[in-house]
Amino acid sequence: MSSLLTTWTTSLHNVASAEIDGVARVYGPRRWWGGPLDVEGLALGSARVAATAVSELTGRTMDITAERVAASFASINHLKVNGRRPERFAPMSGFHSTADGWIRLHANYPHHAKAYKDALGVTTDRAFAAQLATSRAKDIEAYIIAAGGVAAAMRSHQEWLTTPMAGASTSGPWINFMNAPTRHSATASIWRPPDDHSDAPLRDLRVLDFTRVIAGPSASRLLAALGADVLRVDSPNNPELLDQYIDTGFCKRSAELNLNEPAGLAKVRELLEECHVVLLGYRTGSLDKFGLTPEMLTDAFPTLKIVRFNAWGWSGPWHRTRGFDSIVQAATGIADIYRNTDGSPGKLPVQALDHATGMGVVAAVAMLLATEHLSWAQMSLARTAHELMCLPVTQRLEAALDVPLRQFQTSPYGSLEHVPPPLLLDGEGVEYAQPPVAYGSSPALWKD
Repeated sequence: MSSLLTTWTTSLHNVASAEIDGVARVYGPRRWWGGPLDVEGLALGSARVAATAVSELTGRTMDITAERVAASFASINHLKVNGRRPERFAPMSGFHSTADGWIRLHANYPHHAKAYKDALGVTTDRAFAAQLATSRAKDIEAYIIAAGGVAAAMRSHQEWLTTPMAGASTSGPWINFMNAPTRHSATASIWRPPDDHSDAPLRDLRVLDFTRVIAGPSASRLLAALGADVLRVDSPNNPELLDQYIDTGFCKRSAELNLNEPAGLAKVRELLEECHVVLLGYRTGSLDKFGLTPEMLTDAFPTLKIVRFNAWGWSGPWHRTRGFDSIVQAATGIADIYRNTDGSPGKLPVQALDHATGMGVVAAVAMLLATEHLSWAQMSLARTAHELMCLPVTQRLEAALDVPLRQFQTSPYGSLEHVPPPLLLDGEGVEYAQPPVAYGSSPALWKD
């Protein structure tokens, strides 16, 4: 990998604005969302790293535009399914006031919603709200986390920096490349970029996608748009939220496998035998018993390249704790910085931590494929939040951007209005060639 990419994967400082020949160019305005943090710099910078890494891997010219990056980072906001807007958050999700502040909950998944009431020993929404109103935010946070739920007390950024979680999750580079200690040294990938100039520069790249929600699925969505054969695998016992799946499902295939059953685990092993890249986005430790760790995978499959990420980093007291973009915003001080005029917690204009981490995953995949001596890379949403906090905010005129809308008239879910990927390939906009397949409908096989 080039020294420039090594620098850019360490920090995104000035990546969005740097004028350098021979790397992905950035077209369009520099500011459009506005606000107290440089969210545009995070979006453009992360997308530029991804574009440059794919360009170095494939020898093709990759660029980005502000219009496409902004639309891609807000893709679910622009999605329409048969004219219907997606359902974004469940009723219990969001900020709730407590006796001493605020707590952010994420109850979109039913098992997480159940954990909230179990944690407090209540059975109704009214009793739950009453318990929150008379309790300390950090006490509720601890109860819910212990019960397997997802929550974060709203902290100021300075308060976050004093926690042991911050010290663990903000250290090291934005993308951390590693070579796992195995019986075998890291080996070059057997995949090679096609030598033609088709619109599929990642053709025949086989990606096994064990990710959910937004960060990982948005990364594999872009890999698939560039021609990779992406097979997403989910458990039949814990289905993905449908609108979320549709938004990130373009060009990919979707299979359900129960890894707790011998047949399901055997099928995964068969897939790994002919796989090039594995994406791991589940909570730390949750896939260990299935042998799906970087150490185990590279030991068994030396040519395999792995990218893993989580919410809070890979050490510290929360490294095995569940988290989402909105939860990380609350804990790290972003929600405090973006407070509304009435004093209530605010939020970023888009779920930029998820999408920027997704762009980092794409960059990591490309860089791993281009090297022999590295086996895997790891990231976290909290580390991406730290990167955002460190970007200097410049006062620039905010521009209004057009939304580049596209439409599939037919799909398993009806008509789909959507936005395209953030990249240009050899000067032409990359498009999604196929709508999402029906969830769980694909055979657990690689394409011929």
